[in-house]
Amino acid sequence: MPKKRKYHFNPETLKFEPIIYNIGYYLKRIAVHLFSAFALGVVFFFVINSLIDSPEEKILKNKLKQQTVQYQILNKEVKEVQTVLADLQDRDNNLYRVIFQADPLKLDSSYSVNSAFYRQLLEKTNSEILVATTKRVDDVRLKLYQQSKSYDEIVNLAKDYENRLNNIPAIQPVLNKDLTRVASGYGWRVHPIYHTSRFHAGMDFTAPEGTDVYATGNGKVIEAEWRSGYGNCVEIDHGYGYITLYGHLSKILVRQGQTVHRSDIIGLIGSTGLSTGPHLHYEVHLNGNIMNPQNYYYLDLSPEEYDRMVQLSNNAGQAMD
Repeated sequence: MPKKRKYHFNPETLKFEPIIYNIGYYLKRIAVHLFSAFALGVVFFFVINSLIDSPEEKILKNKLKQQTVQYQILNKEVKEVQTVLADLQDRDNNLYRVIFQADPLKLDSSYSVNSAFYRQLLEKTNSEILVATTKRVDDVRLKLYQQSKSYDEIVNLAKDYENRLNNIPAIQPVLNKDLTRVASGYGWRVHPIYHTSRFHAGMDFTAPEGTDVYATGNGKVIEAEWRSGYGNCVEIDHGYGYITLYGHLSKILVRQGQTVHRSDIIGLIGSTGLSTGPHLHYEVHLNGNIMNPQNYYYLDLSPEEYDRMVQLSNNAGQAMD
């Protein structure tokens, strides 16, 4: 079917004449149609894009939703673990370690994971959330590991506690029934020979010559020989930093390297060395420090006997060695 022609009225000729289009007209029409199509396409794209998710977007949104839920669960678990950890640390430092006289645990705040690992996470989707959570989990894991090691140490202390009690000096080296008196205690005393004020590093127990002298705790004899000033002398290493010394013995009944137990007879009272009469000079050392022996008779004396012993030792103004 032939295309219909269009006419327009020419007022000069008073006739209807066919409309003749030039190339510019057609180019203009083409441009208008192209622009309209482009504008309509843009509007359609944004409308569709804002209202309808693509398959890839649906997958990403589902993953994001799952990660958000997982993060919330993980964050809740971390908070619960931190609460439990804080309680364990409190009980550890303020109960268990106090009972066993152990030093408080010092936690190391450094991370064992390489920092490059965190930098890699930063390059991934939702990396900031993952890095923050991972760091918190690493911190909790590290502290839980250290706390676990602390409890391992406490278990070993508990297993060793009975042995510690048996080894620590805890009785008098001379029986009460054999004592004449407590001649001198720990502290500044007048020296019986030089008549000057000197520090007396132990306690003197007077008793008849030949009276039994007892080991005050389990241990190993590290010295059993003559020592200047102390005469016949025995030293026992009880472990745990404790060493006891027994001086001025008339006879030594143990040998170096021998294992002894509390209440074993290790020698006899005498007056050897720098001494003015039969007595036992007894010392207690802890980690190289000289201790007051009167604090180490808790398995041997009643409260009344202990008070009497302390009073007698403190009132003695002159030592016997």
